[in-house]
Amino acid sequence: MENFTMLQFFEWYYPADGSLWQHFKNESQRLKSIGIDSVWIPPAHKGMEGADSSGYDSYDLYDLGEFDQKGSVRTKYGTKQELIDAIATAKEAGLQVYCDVVLNHMGGADETEMVPVKEVTPENRNEFVSDTFEIEAYTKFTFPGRGGKYSQFVWDFQCFSGVDYNASSEQNAIYSIQNQYGDGWQDVLDLENGNYDYLMLSDIEFRNPHVRQELRNWGEWFVETVNCDGFRLDAIKHMDPAFFNEWLDHLRGKFQKEFYTVGEYWAPYDLGSMLAYIEATEKRVSLFDAPLQANFFRASKENEHYDLRTILDDTLVQTMPELAVTLVENHDTQPLQSLEQTVEGWFRPIAYAIILLREAGYPCIFYTDLYGSKYTDVGNDEQEHDITLEKLDRLETLLYVRKNIAYGPQHEYFDEINCIGWTREGDESRDISGCAVMISNHENASKKMYVGQQHAGKTFVDYMGNIGEAVVIGEDGNAEFSVNGRSVSVWAVQQ
Repeated sequence: MENFTMLQFFEWYYPADGSLWQHFKNESQRLKSIGIDSVWIPPAHKGMEGADSSGYDSYDLYDLGEFDQKGSVRTKYGTKQELIDAIATAKEAGLQVYCDVVLNHMGGADETEMVPVKEVTPENRNEFVSDTFEIEAYTKFTFPGRGGKYSQFVWDFQCFSGVDYNASSEQNAIYSIQNQYGDGWQDVLDLENGNYDYLMLSDIEFRNPHVRQELRNWGEWFVETVNCDGFRLDAIKHMDPAFFNEWLDHLRGKFQKEFYTVGEYWAPYDLGSMLAYIEATEKRVSLFDAPLQANFFRASKENEHYDLRTILDDTLVQTMPELAVTLVENHDTQPLQSLEQTVEGWFRPIAYAIILLREAGYPCIFYTDLYGSKYTDVGNDEQEHDITLEKLDRLETLLYVRKNIAYGPQHEYFDEINCIGWTREGDESRDISGCAVMISNHENASKKMYVGQQHAGKTFVDYMGNIGEAVVIGEDGNAEFSVNGRSVSVWAVQQ
């Protein structure tokens, strides 16, 4: 079976110039040629900030850059036709396309309503601090720019379970909407803040059967319109898992298609909650391996004090590898973002070797590591910071090794605090497959490792270019492999 790799084809600071869809279209052939098989693209719909919106503040799910709403026709990434053309070109190039779906909340309502609510304690949303009273809330979505095309559904406060702003008093608080479907929050698995149903903006009420039907209708329309192959689901820890069971079953049944789906259940130090979500969704959804990304972050910060033997401990890829999407970075963990947890530059090649060259997990590489990024943003210190992220040297080498070489039985050498390794014996159907990987977070090191007797007499070289001397595999299939301090070496047959 061939190794597959996903690419997140955007980052938070991508310019709001409407160029991303065209950029994706232009890059499709090259991405396939360097070893990318699937591409996760950002939310395609219009957000409440129009052309400046990254899409995670959903306004109109049916506006893919077609209607003059929120100050623009196009989205941050381009027009509807450019999106459709880009996906079609990508699929012709042999790529699968996964679309980002943001169904937890909506923002930028067209009208306000008087809404019955109870205020809750932010740290314990199950604790009401008021009786029912009315606030003026932005909860009515009529989409006048679209004029009922594709759907005439009007969203009002019965479609939402919570808001965080009272327009009449101009006060911010967390308000539980007292609608006909319940007088409290919906059941979610995450117990942070008592109940983490409410995240932001107008929180969608999934107990409303009309809402669920509208989102099924939208899902059908979206798939028919863009012809995607799967989904990335946003903010699923804040939603009732039963909704996505129903939604995915409906689309998979309607189109008789798998629709590979990966969800964002961001719980870096809570593997148990992630496994509970997998159980609740009966393995319908893969998850990003947030605990592994957190381990990478800690290892990059703690330097030689981090025990590399524990790098895979308490991770999804170690516990349930068939549903683990492994990653080093994403748009939320970038510097100055809400979930900032940026892996230091020196450790990034090491982290990528771990997710790309081992047998378990479905790796997802990040846009900035392939293309780089420059931006200015305001940090917690309220000061502007100029940040440059260079594209990762040798990432394409690691992609090449994954696609062509990193196959076969795996042997582990997680036996030293500061130096670990593993080997892959290779696959008989691939002429040059089989490799040895060495990692150090401290000093130069070497380790005797077994790559298979079928490689006896072959000359292996370091594809990362960090060590110049070649290694000849012994008659018993073993060899002494080396690595420089604070680096990774990938040894494979010399070509």
